[in-house]
Amino acid sequence: MPSSSSRFSLGGVPVRRGETCDLQLKISETYTGADVSIPARVIRARQPGPTVFVSAAIHGDELIGTGIIHELLSSGVPLKAGTLILLPVVNVFGFENHDRYLPDRRDLNREFPGSATGSLASRIADILMREVIQQCDYGIDLHAAAKTRINFPNVRGDLNDPEVRRIAKAFGCELVIDGTGPQGSLRREACRVGCPTIILEAGEPLKVETSMLEIGMRGVRNVLIELGLMDGESVPPPFQSMVRKTTWVRAQVGGFLRFHARPGEIVREGQIIASNFGILGDHQNALVSPVDGLILGMTTLPAVKPGEPVVHIAIPSKSINTLERAVDQLDPDELHGRLRSGLAIHFPTLDALD
Repeated sequence: MPSSSSRFSLGGVPVRRGETCDLQLKISETYTGADVSIPARVIRARQPGPTVFVSAAIHGDELIGTGIIHELLSSGVPLKAGTLILLPVVNVFGFENHDRYLPDRRDLNREFPGSATGSLASRIADILMREVIQQCDYGIDLHAAAKTRINFPNVRGDLNDPEVRRIAKAFGCELVIDGTGPQGSLRREACRVGCPTIILEAGEPLKVETSMLEIGMRGVRNVLIELGLMDGESVPPPFQSMVRKTTWVRAQVGGFLRFHARPGEIVREGQIIASNFGILGDHQNALVSPVDGLILGMTTLPAVKPGEPVVHIAIPSKSINTLERAVDQLDPDELHGRLRSGLAIHFPTLDALD
């Protein structure tokens, strides 16, 4: 196992126990032959322990993870054991262009495990597998929602794997979504080669929101404490529920939406969550929740065509009454209460405007 070895190197650079090293992991070249590299910081404690990676911006426009790692580095990560690899920008090409994809329009997070002789995306995935993932015991991959969407913070992982389940629960989000991940995704292939890996989904692309940042920083620290890399007391969420099923509510007709609910809100079956109006203001129809659940994500673009996703609803394992009481009791000054208050301002509902 990686944690049993005193030797460690990344991109050919050895890092001894007790050392911290900033380095550049070469992944490609420009048209002029200049190196294109992923910046990394490797922190090794003197005492042996697990090797953990934390990666961000595998989709180049998902900046929240970059912000989380940046704040961790700024505040310091006092490891007592083990090795921590921090990768604040994985998709360097997309990051430079504020774009989710690579220049060839491939999604890097669908190319794992990759190939040394394949496409640009496949070659980058291959390097990450060999240099990072196969050297690690655990992984955390940080994400935001796709373009024109917002995600209420949640952790996702294959809960059938006991170690994935362990770190997913330890991270400390209210919702833990069960799933192996899409074919070719980093987390799916990392688990396949024996590196239990979870992802955080939080916020919007091209934004670093304060509450999402706090959720991410707290979560990474919680996992490092759980795995024995850091001292300290982990901070649990006010409640936590496993989710094995979600559903999308989609637009039935083209139009302009006005919302009645926001991310993180409890909704009941039959409850109106959005109203669809024609472009001249005539009411066309109401979109209702098909289930009791919690809003996991929403579109941030009010203009829709038929079939486009509007609201993503999680169906928690805990009773909806229990969750509703827990949400009602949240302290507005604590993190999870402030999170919802911020979304209420950021995402005004029709009822708030009337």
